[in-house]
Amino acid sequence: MNEDMPSPAVSVPCRARRGGVFFATTRRVPDEQAVALTFNGSTHAVMMATPADLEDFAVGFALTEGLIDGRDEIESLEIVTLPLGIEIRVWLKDERAKIYAQRRRSMAGPTGCGLCGIESLEAAMRPTPAVAAAQARFTPQTIITAMAALEPGQKLNEETHAVHAAGFFTETEGLVAVREDVGRHNALDKLIGALVRNGRTAADGLILTTSRVSIELIQKAARLDAPVLVAVSAPTAAAIRVAEASGVTLIAVVRRQDFEIFTHPERVITEVSRDVA
Repeated sequence: MNEDMPSPAVSVPCRARRGGVFFATTRRVPDEQAVALTFNGSTHAVMMATPADLEDFAVGFALTEGLIDGRDEIESLEIVTLPLGIEIRVWLKDERAKIYAQRRRSMAGPTGCGLCGIESLEAAMRPTPAVAAAQARFTPQTIITAMAALEPGQKLNEETHAVHAAGFFTETEGLVAVREDVGRHNALDKLIGALVRNGRTAADGLILTTSRVSIELIQKAARLDAPVLVAVSAPTAAAIRVAEASGVTLIAVVRRQDFEIFTHPERVITEVSRDVA
């Protein structure tokens, strides 16, 4: 890691009111930096992101944006700290570089918006790949256990109470990886990058997220062949439509022992089903 890399969390002064009394104190808050992602010398995107796990971020972003199909198409990756922010310099191998040069576009996206800067409706609503893990099955207890395991893995959120997390859980390994960021889509890109850099897909487990589910989260999860995405908050209607079309089981509104299944319920093993009017 670059020794000049900013810390993902910083202490700031504030005045707190507790029990009707004001006093001076400090609070740990997450940092966010302008992060430019460049590919073969051209800036592709500038995102506001937490300065941590940026190698994972670059690989995950490149994959979910369709700039690469696998980690072996990246020649090299360098992270450079500059006065105005951070630059991630990715160099693609020759064949992929030629493809990228043909489709290069510019885009700028602020925190929390995964589609800012898309230059056409076709690009925003690009086809989402169908997941291949048709046989994946999970019990309700596995889903509940997975979400319960995510919170203890959120070290930055424990410190700041202000970041999103994305995690990957399998029945045999438990919580495999967690990545955090001020941006929910950034956290998922970081997680996807971490998995890809370790040579694996999400086909044998659950993608977990602490945020609401919008369309780009489904698009990103499907890109890694994730059969199930589990979220704390509710999905949008567009996310439900895309999840249904791509074969992703979308589970959301997880509250302790309870959750709601919006698409492809056949992946959840239900001993007893009961419809409530």
